[in-house]
Amino acid sequence: MQRTLRPKRFNQLWPFYLLAAPGILYFVIFHYIPMSGLALAFKEYSPFKGIINSPWVGLDNFRQFFGTSDFYILLKNTLLISLLNLVIYFPFTIILSLLLNELRLKVFKRVSQTIVYLPHFLSWVVIYGITISFFGPSGVINHYLTEWFGGSANFLVSNEWFRPLVIFQSIWKDAGWGTIIFLAALAGINPEQYEAAKVDGANRFQNIWHITLPGIKSTIVILLLLRLGSSMDSNFMQIFLMTNSLNLDVSNVFDLFVYHIGLEQFNYSFAITVGMFKSVASLILVLGANYAAKLLGEEGIF
Repeated sequence: MQRTLRPKRFNQLWPFYLLAAPGILYFVIFHYIPMSGLALAFKEYSPFKGIINSPWVGLDNFRQFFGTSDFYILLKNTLLISLLNLVIYFPFTIILSLLLNELRLKVFKRVSQTIVYLPHFLSWVVIYGITISFFGPSGVINHYLTEWFGGSANFLVSNEWFRPLVIFQSIWKDAGWGTIIFLAALAGINPEQYEAAKVDGANRFQNIWHITLPGIKSTIVILLLLRLGSSMDSNFMQIFLMTNSLNLDVSNVFDLFVYHIGLEQFNYSFAITVGMFKSVASLILVLGANYAAKLLGEEGIF
């Protein structure tokens, strides 16, 4: 019975398989096939010898990476930026979504959404140019600091200001875009719950706390798990533009290190070793967070 139904079911669903084909091909070509290059992490790769003929070194690249002082600096800087994103950027996106959802005038709501979406379409080069205009030595903020207090601050070359500026850039550029999924989840909450709460005398804050947030709790958990999966990654272009020789102590992250080692020093095996460590660490974080979410009664991502 099942064998006779399968061709019929495929004939009914072939348009959906056709729509999914480009996405499947993308992941196969650009994500799965390149995984064969992970073998270079266990070899001393030479472009003249090729992947197959390059000498096998086993775990020597990993021992070298874990044995250097750079490893702890890179791990610290990467995790601190990711932690700040989790603690500041991620909650800010949720709060912004709640504020937009509470707007009752539709025209004003649409205009507000458009305004907060627009920075997402600017490149990081433009964002960096705007940052220089405000926080540079001759920028707007230093102009007023000099005029009012008689001094200026070295925002762009300071270790203390690097992380706050990076988080501020991320919030300004992508927080509005990040509200799309939350607003879609908010639209799925049954309006009758708010009407019943209104009859019971609940105010807006109580509606948010007892209805809105529980209604999007599963969405928050899933997005949090996905963000944990990318906690070992940094926005390379953003970090690359904001990095200079004076703030390298706090700006040197794994992605920047891979760029310098792989593309500038042509040490491809060592660069792939670092990238492989990042991937395994991210996988462990996702599995651990997903397991913890299920222990707390949430569905998780798998």
